[in-house]
Amino acid sequence: MPNHPSEPALLSVHGLGFSRNDEAIFSGLDFTVARGEALLVQGGNGVGKTTLLRVLAGLLPADSGELRMDGGDLDHARRAAAFAYLGHLPGHKGDLTATENLEVSCGLLGRRPGRGIEPALDLVGLAGYDDQLARHLSAGQKKRLSLARLWLSPAPLWLLDEPYANLDLDGIELVNRLIRGHLDDGGAALVTTHGAYAAPPVRTRQLLMERAA
Repeated sequence: MPNHPSEPALLSVHGLGFSRNDEAIFSGLDFTVARGEALLVQGGNGVGKTTLLRVLAGLLPADSGELRMDGGDLDHARRAAAFAYLGHLPGHKGDLTATENLEVSCGLLGRRPGRGIEPALDLVGLAGYDDQLARHLSAGQKKRLSLARLWLSPAPLWLLDEPYANLDLDGIELVNRLIRGHLDDGGAALVTTHGAYAAPPVRTRQLLMERAA
C-alpha cells in the first residue's frame, strides 16, 4: 500500500542528532519512511543503528532534529502509540507465562483489532507454550514471543533491531512474513541489519549510516 504522491510520509525525520559523553554518534540525519515500505538501516558496528531506533522509540533523547508522523507533530503520547520497538533484549517478565506477558503488553500498549493472544502464539510457533514461564523459554522462543507481541501491537511503524538474531531459517521466514503482512496492511518498518541475506522480500530502501565526523 504505497503512499499516494500527495500524501505525507508516515514518518519524516529532519536533522536528527544524538551524542554520548559529548561525542556525536550521528548528526544531521534526514530520511522518510512511507506506508508499505521497509527502510533497511545499515552500517558497520558503532555507527549508531541501535541508538537511532532507541531515539525514535523515545528511549533516548535526541540532541537535535524533528520528527513528524503523517505530516503532523509527534508528541510523547503520539510517539508511544506510533512505534513498536523490538530490541536485542526480549523484554519479557521471566516469572510470567507466555500468555501473561502478552496480556500485560496488550494492556499497556493496546491490541490490534481482530487479533488475539492464542492466534498470536500459534502464528509464531509457540502453540502449547501458553503456560510456560518466559524464563524457561530458549533464546529463539523468547524472540518468537517478542514477535507475537509485535504482531498484536496496533502501532503503524515497527522498529526492528536485528530481528533475525537467534532465529533458525524457519524463524527468519516468520519475520519476513510478519513484515510483509504489516506492510500490506499499510504499516512500515525500520530494520537494522548487518548482512544482505537478512532483508525482508518487500519494498525496501536503504539508510546507510557512517561514523560521525
